[in-house]
Amino acid sequence: MGTIVTKILFALLTLFIVTNYGLILSGVVHKIGARVGRRHGIRFYQPYIDLIKNYTFRTRITHGIMYYIGPVFRLTGGIGLLLFLPVIYGSPVFDNFSFAGDLTFVLYFQFFGVLGMALGAGESGHPYSALGVSRGLAQTTAMELPLTLGVLALAVQYHTLNIHEIVAAQQGGILHWSLFTNPLAAIAMMLSFLAMMGRSPFDVVIAPQEIPIGPPTEYHSALLGVLQLNRAIFPAAKLILFMNLLFGGATNWGELVIKTFFIYMWSVFVGIAYPRFRVDQSVRWYFGIPLLIGVAAILVVKYF
Repeated sequence: MGTIVTKILFALLTLFIVTNYGLILSGVVHKIGARVGRRHGIRFYQPYIDLIKNYTFRTRITHGIMYYIGPVFRLTGGIGLLLFLPVIYGSPVFDNFSFAGDLTFVLYFQFFGVLGMALGAGESGHPYSALGVSRGLAQTTAMELPLTLGVLALAVQYHTLNIHEIVAAQQGGILHWSLFTNPLAAIAMMLSFLAMMGRSPFDVVIAPQEIPIGPPTEYHSALLGVLQLNRAIFPAAKLILFMNLLFGGATNWGELVIKTFFIYMWSVFVGIAYPRFRVDQSVRWYFGIPLLIGVAAILVVKYF
């Protein structure tokens, strides 16, 4: 019993650290984007202010039970993804519950929040909300194909779906990272990563260049605060996942911050350089080169 309680307490500590890291990272990234556009930008701690402000509000609007459960599903996807990842490799403290799940389980959590959010926002009955949900599901489905093929290529290469064993196989130097030992899988996954982070040119769900659509048009007050909290946790958890699969994991928090920051910068640089795709363009793009690279990754690791 004591071991379980200790695991839970350390998992909560990990969640606290990663949540704060995600909030700060979000503010810093917005600041970088503003500077590129020759604007001053927000303060790096602005996400904290927005979060506190929204949690102080309440709403009397009622759309149905699923409308309230949707943000909970979304937050559960982010927290679940984080808690079943080894955040710090070799650390019994920040290992979380990674012993209880593998890549299949982790990828399920990655999609879990999307489906819950679709059901929740769709119950509001607003046409813009349904439009945003349909866009998000279409793009997510297209993005999942090269991502899954890249993950399968890594599983075939390392003969395991256990994240611990995949990270362990990458120890011993930078040339042992999956980025170099399986570059085709890494390319397919990093291209999928662009849509996973929801930045331009794949920000078709929120669509900031047009009338904002999707869940942010329907959720407000504390419900929007839950979604904002998840926008700090979920991206940070995805960064840790990709760090573990492609970049050798991290043996301390400093290494984690450096690696995840530069992984995030990949999506930031692309988002600043390219305008937004239309939905049909983003879906067709993922069914093109990224899908072919994913198939090639499977063939190469299987037969060569």
